[in-house]
Amino acid sequence: MQFADKKVLITGGAGFLGTNLALRLTTLGAKLRLTVHRKPLQVAFPEAEVVQADLRGPEDCARVVDGMDIVFICSAQTSGAGIIRTTPLVHVTPNVLINTLLLEAAYQAQVKKVCFISSGAAYPGTGTRPVTESEMFDGDPEEVYFPAGWMKRYAEILCRTYAEKIANPMATVVIRPSNVYGPYDKFDFAVSHVTAALVRRVAERQTPLQVWGTGQDIRDLIYIDDFVEGTLAAVATDLPFLAVNICAGQGYAVRQVLETLLDVDGFSDARVTFDASKPSTVPVRLMDNALARSLLGFEAKLSLAEGLKRTLAWYRNYPASPARRQNGPRKRL
Repeated sequence: MQFADKKVLITGGAGFLGTNLALRLTTLGAKLRLTVHRKPLQVAFPEAEVVQADLRGPEDCARVVDGMDIVFICSAQTSGAGIIRTTPLVHVTPNVLINTLLLEAAYQAQVKKVCFISSGAAYPGTGTRPVTESEMFDGDPEEVYFPAGWMKRYAEILCRTYAEKIANPMATVVIRPSNVYGPYDKFDFAVSHVTAALVRRVAERQTPLQVWGTGQDIRDLIYIDDFVEGTLAAVATDLPFLAVNICAGQGYAVRQVLETLLDVDGFSDARVTFDASKPSTVPVRLMDNALARSLLGFEAKLSLAEGLKRTLAWYRNYPASPARRQNGPRKRL
């Protein structure tokens, strides 16, 4: 599938994934429609159609998918470890509505393909072994991810149903990301994930530099540009249904991520403290990238050091970042 001149809807156009997908698809010549809800776009897209919509309602879902060739469902209620532990249902109800209503609206509008962004957190635990796509339903999600994991699984089942289980099917792609990081992520500590939080603390030279947890948790990190390329490669296939991990295929402890940040940013005198009383999720979550390599020819290209370096440079120069507001723009790394 080529994206040039295709009518492409990205829901959640103001979000991290939506913003970066839109930036890449613009370079590929797609005709974009972007939805926004409570937050404005982070980037101006002069050629795109921007639609205000509440995707928890069927009328708005029908309106935004009308006339589209491809739909990327990037809209979601998301948050960090603290909110996941204290109010787990915050991820469930709005997202079930958004995903269910968008898929049905896309089907009724005869959209050619829908891409749903799932989550590696929906997998059952596999300890220190990377999880493969076929293992998604081998057991419950990890306890801390139980509500959100089953919400994502339900949407995955709907995607497969529309693609394989009904007359006049609609092609769907399920993307299972590892921990994606990079420009336009959420850097608000109340909702940010660990990598974005560490980037902000290092960029702002926070003293002491406090890290939630022990620093031993291990995650697969993938830079946003690599993630977008893998996602587009999956959508470009002619398969009626595909569920695939888009990940780096390598794990890093939080301590390693922090040490890499400090090194690439020259923050040699950082006073680091770890607060084990703060909430974290699971000790290890690794994902297998063999299917993406064999089927899509996709492998993440950017090293952790280079990805973090680029993210730091972007954060310091982005007008809305606290670091820029406090210190003024800095020279790019």
